[in-house]
Amino acid sequence: MSEPDWAEPTATDVSTGERVIDALFEQAEHAAPHELPGLLAEHAPRLGVLDPTIYLVDLQQVSLTPFLGQDGPGSGPHPTVLLVDSTVAGRAYQHEQVIVQPGPESGATVWLPLRDGATRLGVLSVDVADERDVGTPEAALSVWLRRLASIVGHLLALRTRYGDSIVIATRTAEIGLAAEIQWGLLPPLTFDSAQVSIAGLLEPAYDVAGDSVDYAVDPDLVRVAIFDGMGHGLRSAQLASLSVAAYRNARRGGRSLTASAAVVDQAVEEGSGGESYTTAVLAELDTGTGHLSWVNAGHPEPLLLRQGQLVRSLHLDPGLPFGLGLTDTDHGYAVGTEQLEPGDQVLFHTDGVTDARSPSGAMFGIDRLVDLLTRTIADNLSPAESMRRVGRELLAHQQAHLTDDATILMLAWPGPAR
Repeated sequence: MSEPDWAEPTATDVSTGERVIDALFEQAEHAAPHELPGLLAEHAPRLGVLDPTIYLVDLQQVSLTPFLGQDGPGSGPHPTVLLVDSTVAGRAYQHEQVIVQPGPESGATVWLPLRDGATRLGVLSVDVADERDVGTPEAALSVWLRRLASIVGHLLALRTRYGDSIVIATRTAEIGLAAEIQWGLLPPLTFDSAQVSIAGLLEPAYDVAGDSVDYAVDPDLVRVAIFDGMGHGLRSAQLASLSVAAYRNARRGGRSLTASAAVVDQAVEEGSGGESYTTAVLAELDTGTGHLSWVNAGHPEPLLLRQGQLVRSLHLDPGLPFGLGLTDTDHGYAVGTEQLEPGDQVLFHTDGVTDARSPSGAMFGIDRLVDLLTRTIADNLSPAESMRRVGRELLAHQQAHLTDDATILMLAWPGPAR
């Protein structure tokens, strides 16, 4: 048997570390969300570190905001908001790496990524008296800090549902009512397993309305959907909400791909009185074989990427958008099929991505989108970071003033499980 690539802490360290982690988790299970920073400040010094600070990423993944809880930063200096693209903390967030930043005289600040599964939440910073204590990943303190960050990320995700303080800390601008509906509806925008990887993007984050995505990862089958409700604003958000709810209801009821499409079509028609519609793509991936099938309800065609290059659009004569009464006709939606190869990525998007125009009138376009993704893949960035950078480029292209919702859902198949 080969040796592990990291050393176990000593028995004493294990005993101390386990007690700290256990006590933090036990107390946090009975804590309100805003009490988490105080609990962390109470327990972290027992590991030999000081000034633990949680930084949460905002909705657009531009900045990292200190989450201070109910008591604030105390008598010390106030932690400042840190930019993702230009700070050490941001680098730890982007690359999901632990970074040790030496202090000006002695000691160091350790930046650790905070995640819940594949969902990136922000970073955790702690100060250590001696940089040598975290000089290698195998050092006992390094091991326990990674475990501490893991449990803090898990606790943040768990406690978010019970209050607004964590959610508020992720917002750096006022959010519209339509966007409030959408963010409350969305699944986590990242997922990663041996079966499949999923990463999504919605912009403008604080004003998104009619676009939405959904997915479900089940035994041997992954089902995904992308929606674009007619118009923009509250009515559009209501259309998207109705579409997602109908899709989930049909999917969880065991209906087929085409039957699910018919359910969504009928729900949108009844809900809007036939006066509005939603375009969409519903898809299913057999994770054992890589067989992809989909229906298209008046939506832009998905894109197939292989080895960082665009292979082709997944063409299928589209059916009518949902809500225009297809279920009253004698035919249903056609089903497209594609055999994926290991490592393939399928990119679902709304027209707000490719049709986005710069002030000079230049469209963002498919070529620009694929080129950007190709470069992020070549840089070995995670799907989540790839999506973040697409969002930044998209906003820069329109000088931060998107005229339409822009949404992407990327599905990557690593190949059959071994």
